[in-house]
Amino acid sequence: MMTAIKKRLFNLQDKGYQAGSVKLNPSVDPDTIIGVRIPALRQLAKELKGTDEAAKFIKVLPHEYFEEYQLHSFLIGFIKDFDEALRQADRLLPYLGSWALTDSMRFKAFDRDPERLLSQVDRWLKDDHPYTVRYGILCLMNYFLDDRFKQEYPDRVSRVQSDEYYVRMMQAWYFATALAKQYDAVLPYLTERRMEPWVHNKTIQKAIESYRITAEQKAYLRTLKVK
Repeated sequence: MMTAIKKRLFNLQDKGYQAGSVKLNPSVDPDTIIGVRIPALRQLAKELKGTDEAAKFIKVLPHEYFEEYQLHSFLIGFIKDFDEALRQADRLLPYLGSWALTDSMRFKAFDRDPERLLSQVDRWLKDDHPYTVRYGILCLMNYFLDDRFKQEYPDRVSRVQSDEYYVRMMQAWYFATALAKQYDAVLPYLTERRMEPWVHNKTIQKAIESYRITAEQKAYLRTLKVK
């Protein structure tokens, strides 16, 4: 079964895409990247959905190839039961070693009941694995910056202490997005310098690059850069 899925993945290989994917994922062994485009992976997941082959596949960890992890997460995405989806996410997260893997994780069960995620997010934010922490921040960004927003959520993100580049980048991405959606509530994290300088400045950079931030806001944000 595993050999059959690997064969299908290699049949979908795009050499040009592989080269680009290797560059975008420097934390991943290049020899483990097959080079399969996301739409093709999602189509394969749809074809495997509900089959015994899929059920057996997601029981197997670790995987050999980068795209196997992507396929694994897409198959979890079809699980309707929240508790089962969470159990499978918890099994998968410790094996993920790239921002591209965590950032493509979106599960229908979580979309239906995001409030149940909050206690899990707290646990993920305290994890030793950087990509688990990144995923926790991503969940707060995806689910809790609009109608569900509370001041305590950016507080949680600001308290994350990490030297890991991809964690700090996720913090900056979170706050730049929060500025676009909750500007007045989030601005004090910059004016009061509640974050370490690198995250502070990267937040401003990403916010200035955003089309959702007004020209006036961008001009003010530039004055808040830390030297």
